Amino acid sequence: MTDVYLDGYLVGSHDNAEELRNELRERRRDGELSGEINVNYSEDKDEIWVNTDSGRTRRPLVVVEDGEPVLTDEHIEQLEDGDITLEQLEEDGVIEYLDAEEEESAFVALYEEEVTEEHTHMEPDPALTHGLSASLVSFPDHNRGDRVNYGAKMNGQGLGLPEKNFHTRYDTNANVLNYPQRPIVNTSTEEESIGEHPIGQNMVVAISSWEGYNIEDAIIMNKASIERGLARSHYFRTYSTESRTYWGGQRDEIDIPDKDVRGYRSEEAYNHLSEDGVVEPETEVEEGDVLVGKVSPPKFLGSDEEVKMGLASKRETSKTVRHGEGGTVDKVMISETSEGDKLIKTKLREERIPELGDKFATRHGQKGVIGLIVPEEDMPFTEDGVTPDVILSTHAIPSRMTVSQLMEIIGGKAAAMRGELVDGTAFHSEGEEGLRDTLKEAGFNYDGKEEMYHGVTGEKMDAETFIGPGFYLKLEHMVGDKIHARSRGPVTLLTNQPTAGRAREGGLRLGEMEKDVLVAHGASLLLKERFGSDHTTAHVCEDCGEIGVYDRNEDKVYCPACSSSSEIAEVDVPQAFLLLLNELKSIMIDTGLEIGE
Repeated sequence: MTDVYLDGYLVGSHDNAEELRNELRERRRDGELSGEINVNYSEDKDEIWVNTDSGRTRRPLVVVEDGEPVLTDEHIEQLEDGDITLEQLEEDGVIEYLDAEEEESAFVALYEEEVTEEHTHMEPDPALTHGLSASLVSFPDHNRGDRVNYGAKMNGQGLGLPEKNFHTRYDTNANVLNYPQRPIVNTSTEEESIGEHPIGQNMVVAISSWEGYNIEDAIIMNKASIERGLARSHYFRTYSTESRTYWGGQRDEIDIPDKDVRGYRSEEAYNHLSEDGVVEPETEVEEGDVLVGKVSPPKFLGSDEEVKMGLASKRETSKTVRHGEGGTVDKVMISETSEGDKLIKTKLREERIPELGDKFATRHGQKGVIGLIVPEEDMPFTEDGVTPDVILSTHAIPSRMTVSQLMEIIGGKAAAMRGELVDGTAFHSEGEEGLRDTLKEAGFNYDGKEEMYHGVTGEKMDAETFIGPGFYLKLEHMVGDKIHARSRGPVTLLTNQPTAGRAREGGLRLGEMEKDVLVAHGASLLLKERFGSDHTTAHVCEDCGEIGVYDRNEDKVYCPACSSSSEIAEVDVPQAFLLLLNELKSIMIDTGLEIGE
């Protein structure tokens, strides 16, 4: 008997597993059972799994019976004419959706001519084996699988035009490319899905080394191209605050705080506020500047007398620009919450011009940061006077085997010459030979290489350079968001060590390896300073090793165990070490310190 599971629960058993599985599938195709039911017989475990639950990823496949697809040319003509829909084909049992479990026992053919008696299904289109992001990669069937995965990830991070009404929205943060372009080597998925919302720009790419500044995965960019607007973007950040009503009828006040309010910043911080306490649009602001002035009632009310006397003073709780950010106030919205409280949203806009360290990538997983920005007059140029926008290292290609990137550049060159887009959709893209023929007809080398001249010396370069238009993505990892350094700053209350994280002006931790570098450089004295961020002076009893106690009234230090104040030594220790001793005492473990000579 074979166990039968429904949505993971054992519901019974059956003496003929194959017959049960086939009957359930037939009933589903005939419309007697829901099309969302999936059934699979696991022979190795001798179990039948029937799934009806939500949350399963399912994909459409054409049913194959007796070595022939059920989908006919007549069906396709009716679909093209609009006489029938895909939903009707599903109801008729021509197309069915399989989940990952049922797919285990399916034998799927990629093309109609491959279908045999053994096949159970056929792909509607072989390109559907890729997901949405991977389908945006051009010529992906000429790449290694991991590169298509990387490329799909890069597509998700590329800046572009996320929505056309971005200027009226108040998203928490958003990046918008100023001049997004559709790729000239595109795919049918790109055309159908995100055609109106491009995620990058077409750039002239030269694959070459230049003075070593594009070592590893770095890229070199043309300064003039950047000045003409290449890869410029805007970063939007929304700050939100509300005037809440508290228990007892007290509420927040939106206004410029008075100087006697607890936590008053400085006059300069409130300079940008108008009379109503809210910043004006198109105002330039920096980190720490107040966007909305706000005063809140005290957290804890004392006696009525204190309140009357004004001792329970109000607190300053204004909304300020985050550490490390700034820009121009783009829009201000004043509304109210569902509770009826006043809601103010302020959107900041900051222009991002490509700089050293900004991350770029192609759709083929070739990612890298800008290593150098070169003036146009120093860049290499072709006989026709074409200067590349980007120079990518030659070493990036052989080990990654991204042949599709080379095909995209040849295709981009061919597309530019004949004035129409090139199709790079998986499994039915334009052929390589046809693209090379187009280059030959236009007077170029069939291999995409050109003779180039050195921009500084003017001499012809020895090797020919592979050059042509390619699609580059500016990614959301920009150096302006990540650069971080500090000398002094805030520390945590408990350990007295610097706070963690860039947003809190935190310190940068040195680990074992950083320590080794400093020692190797002969700068070991620097460690004394770097590794003493929380140093403090502790009083230790020389007799019993207990930590001494300071008596403020008597202005003296004594040992709590010996009650003596004669043999107390001062020792420099980290604050975190004292915290450890106290935590050990809290679990009834006493410690004694031995003081060396």
